[in-house]
Amino acid sequence: MTIKDFAHLCGCNPQTLRYYDHVGLLKPVQVDPWTGYRYYDEEQAIPFVKIKNLQKAGFAIEEIKGLLDQDNQVIFDAFSAKIAEQEQRLREIKEIQQSYQTEMSDIQKKIHEVKEKVIGAMRDYDPAEEFGIDETRRREILAMVEQSLANWESKAKEVEYSEVNDEHLDEAEKKKFDFLNDPGYETLYEAHGWRYAKEFFGKWGELEDGREHILLFRGTAGRFGYGFSNTVLGLILAENKGKRMDLSCSTGESPDGQNHFWLLRKR
Repeated sequence: MTIKDFAHLCGCNPQTLRYYDHVGLLKPVQVDPWTGYRYYDEEQAIPFVKIKNLQKAGFAIEEIKGLLDQDNQVIFDAFSAKIAEQEQRLREIKEIQQSYQTEMSDIQKKIHEVKEKVIGAMRDYDPAEEFGIDETRRREILAMVEQSLANWESKAKEVEYSEVNDEHLDEAEKKKFDFLNDPGYETLYEAHGWRYAKEFFGKWGELEDGREHILLFRGTAGRFGYGFSNTVLGLILAENKGKRMDLSCSTGESPDGQNHFWLLRKR
């Protein structure tokens, strides 16, 4: 019988039969070499019923292929196993549902704690000597960082930035943040042997809109902290107002006791 007649017998659309043929589940008994018309035998309605029901039950194509030549008891047992699998998944989803609100509250609390830690460190930090900025400028930078963190906390951020201090990382983590030896980044500017960041800060000009940039500082142990790194980020944001920035500030100890700086851009 034609594909149209066979589809009518099975109560399906001919397109369904073409799909089953394509994936190798139910091949027509004959395909006219000239017209490409597909022809089926009435007996193929039985494997069609198996395929349709197994598919509706969520079995994958390869699973269905393995069951097509099995007797009804094997298929019935497969349905039972699928039911048990879905019941287990349902239990897992219910557990996730129950823990969802608690985890959301916990993560929001952690985000707020990070925000308060950063703002507190900046309020306690005096950037005058390091960056050569006065109190008015310090307040402006603080307000900008506070606004950026508020946007981040409310998930409406336009600016993304982070701070990493490699003095607190293990060797595996340090390798992860070894940007200088990462071919995915290029150096735009570097300065070495400086005493204060104000000696070179901002000499690289404006940063490219929409690109990821990393600022690397290496110096004596304990030289850099939250106040320093977030003042750096605040100054960068102030110099690039209106741009979509993706900034990271990585600080850590230098191997030679000298102060070093690199500005990197992701390729």
